[in-house]
Amino acid sequence: MKAYKGFDKDMKCRGFQFEEGKTYEEPNAKLCENGFHACLAPLDVFRYYAPCDDYGNMQNFHEVELDDVLDEKSNDSKVVAKKIKIGASLTLFGLAKAHIEYVKEHIEPAKEEKNTGDCSAASNTGYCSAASNTGDCSAASNTGDCSAASNTGYCSAASNTGNYSAATNTGNRSAASNTGNYSAATNTGDCSAATNTGDCSAASNTGDCSAATNTGYCSAASNTGDCSAATNTGNRSAASNTGKNGIAVAWGRDSKVKGALGCYIVLAEYGAWNGAEYPLLNAKMHKVDGKTIKPDTWYKLKNGKFVEVEE
Repeated sequence: MKAYKGFDKDMKCRGFQFEEGKTYEEPNAKLCENGFHACLAPLDVFRYYAPCDDYGNMQNFHEVELDDVLDEKSNDSKVVAKKIKIGASLTLFGLAKAHIEYVKEHIEPAKEEKNTGDCSAASNTGYCSAASNTGDCSAASNTGDCSAASNTGYCSAASNTGNYSAATNTGNRSAASNTGNYSAATNTGDCSAATNTGDCSAASNTGDCSAATNTGYCSAASNTGDCSAATNTGNRSAASNTGKNGIAVAWGRDSKVKGALGCYIVLAEYGAWNGAEYPLLNAKMHKVDGKTIKPDTWYKLKNGKFVEVEE
């Protein structure tokens, strides 16, 4: 059975060390107690492993193969098995794409709406629905949970307001937005925008002139294109920019940031809880010049100074 599993930055889950390509077995399994757990719906893994941990470290996500799966039900798609094989690693974009395919396979025929022409619109308000556009100037929208909205045409928009949703655009000048929890919005085209306002969300752009923004906690925003911006305002978040002339902003408490050579990084530092708030102590911006600030290196702001931190 194909499923999806999250691991920490060291490929551990609940202290157990895993390795890609290897198979593991246990004699006994019980849901939420022992055995090997994974989720059938890809984005359900965000309920157990946010894109980054409490220290801003990016987590690992893999496709796995389960054998000897128990017939026990959880309140989501989590299952438990006695045998697991760790498959290929997945990027946030890959996880979102896999979720869209999962939703399409499980929707009711009456709930599916699809457009292949230009200037089209597809909308779903029910649960476990899918809306897809392959034409230009199209819009796909979902307001139910476990939904997927996808656009492959230019000047398109995909939006989800329900939980466990995925919105993705592969065309230029596109926008993907999620306001529910455990959601993923990703763009691979130029001049795109991906935005999440829910917790444990991920927004990723690989095209030029793109923007990825998260306002929820434990979120991750990443850009690999030029002239891009990645911004996080939630606590314990991570913002990364690997394109030229970009900017990465981590404005939440205990967050970290990194950028490519030539990028600018922005960080804030907060004091201890004073009974009413965590007071803002410092806020600084610095260019990744290769001397004072190293490229592709995570930084936090401590005592008003940029300090290197582990991956």
